[in-house]
Amino acid sequence: MTESFEENEVQAPGRTAWEAPVDPALTSIGDKLARGGRLDFEDGLACLETHDLIGLGRLALNVRTRLYGDEAYYVANQHLNYTNICINHCRFCAFHRAPGDPEGYLMTPEEAAGRITATDANDVREVHVVGGCNPEPDLAYYVALLEALGRARPGLKLKAFTAVEIAHIASRAGCTTREVLERLRGAGLSAMPGGGAEVFSERIHQALFPRKIGADEWLAVHGEAHALGLRTNATLLFGHIETHAERVEHLLRLRRQQDLSGGFQCFILLPFHPANTPMAHLPGPSGVDILKTMALSRLMLDNIPHLKAYWIMLGLKFTQVALHFGADDLEGTIVQERIAHQAGAATAQGLTRAQVEAMITAAGFRPVERNTFHERVEAA
Repeated sequence: MTESFEENEVQAPGRTAWEAPVDPALTSIGDKLARGGRLDFEDGLACLETHDLIGLGRLALNVRTRLYGDEAYYVANQHLNYTNICINHCRFCAFHRAPGDPEGYLMTPEEAAGRITATDANDVREVHVVGGCNPEPDLAYYVALLEALGRARPGLKLKAFTAVEIAHIASRAGCTTREVLERLRGAGLSAMPGGGAEVFSERIHQALFPRKIGADEWLAVHGEAHALGLRTNATLLFGHIETHAERVEHLLRLRRQQDLSGGFQCFILLPFHPANTPMAHLPGPSGVDILKTMALSRLMLDNIPHLKAYWIMLGLKFTQVALHFGADDLEGTIVQERIAHQAGAATAQGLTRAQVEAMITAAGFRPVERNTFHERVEAA
């Protein structure tokens, strides 16, 4: 005879079988948030180490709902990876190719412009431009690239070049990163993506990406961009060899930079995809780990307005769940993504507007189209 749930459930005194467990640490965190307090380092660790996943998610959903109600945002955009040649050789990257590799490429500005005019996505509002640190092109190339994209699609917003690329361009040109930003802004740069932050840990920096700029320089470049009026994003690549403490410190450093310069508009979690990298033996983050880190990000980054569930790296179903764990944005239509797919992402390379909206609606939220600056786009 099948035994019933009630006959086998071990119940705590005074608790019914159907009550969810409550972590006292989360109760304390909830009280702090209700008083308008900020999470500290120990709170961050408590969020990542709790077993009360639903309780943590509830806290993040409460904050998300207070900020945005049932709205979930997306942008009609297109990704463009102008080169895969890179001298940094980061151990977690499956996209890059060394100089001279037959699989390496560098688009001319005209070829890049052709890519964004060759699709059927005539209503694209933003192009997201990132690539490797290629030793060949000079500053004039990047100026010409932005100008060609602007001519090809007048009015298109250009969100281009990570802080790592900006530092590389400046090194090649023999000028400061601020001077590079000023030149690129003059050529049409609208905003900057948040890639290249990885994890703000010198231990991780030396182990995984020693040739790339570290935390101090990454933050400095974004601070300069903010001072010039450029909005930027921020990221965390997690689920490889970083510790919980390093993850929390990364979030705290982003929050401190935002207190200083105020130009981060969105934070994006990037779960590590190990396939086709030198770290392919690692499993990547678990589903529970992803949701905990998503919720923590919403709770800790109280001064960065938006939290993105990047559907390319999470998958469509997991993205829907992430909207219930603090995320309010899920990127956009993308058209063709290459970097995450080189590392084994199994999602589509792009979605239609209708597909994005259906995904949001099925998750119980209301789709809202936005522009590059997270401003609502009114229906025509």
